[in-house]
Amino acid sequence: MAEATLTTTMQEAIPDLPLAFQANRTLLALDLGTTTGWALHGADGLITSGTASFRNGRFDGGGMRYLRFTNWLGELERLSGPIAAIWFEEVRRHAGTDAAHVYGGLMATLTAWAELRGVPYEGVPVGTIKRHATGKGNANKDAMIAAARARGFSPADDNEADAIAILLWAMETHGGAQ
Repeated sequence: MAEATLTTTMQEAIPDLPLAFQANRTLLALDLGTTTGWALHGADGLITSGTASFRNGRFDGGGMRYLRFTNWLGELERLSGPIAAIWFEEVRRHAGTDAAHVYGGLMATLTAWAELRGVPYEGVPVGTIKRHATGKGNANKDAMIAAARARGFSPADDNEADAIAILLWAMETHGGAQ
């Protein structure tokens, strides 16, 4: 499993949760990609985050990254307790064909994994995440990292910063209900 870059109890970094998000619920936010950013609100109320690499090795078959992703999700759930809900960055445009294929495969794997376990999931548009984190719907990577740092986090890269932003958006808008 990827190493966590931050575990925080800073009150200003963790917003007050509505009742629907309290009471021992584990919430997961993902920025899907070859390097997947993740942020987890644990049942204990702590937020942890990091990145996990699903890059194929030289001798790996095409489906190995998705098997590793499935195993990683299972291990994350085993270590953190049952996952109550998942949000992920919903990307509608990719820079290249390979990135689009990897994203689609990871999203299909994630949604199938969640469906099998009855875990609700939702894609959040990129502009919505960026606007919530920075005030600009087209914020660049550096702005997203700066926004996460301003909230008391220390993301390793933009993937982790995006996952933190998704989790904070979900928590602060009650999953988009506000």
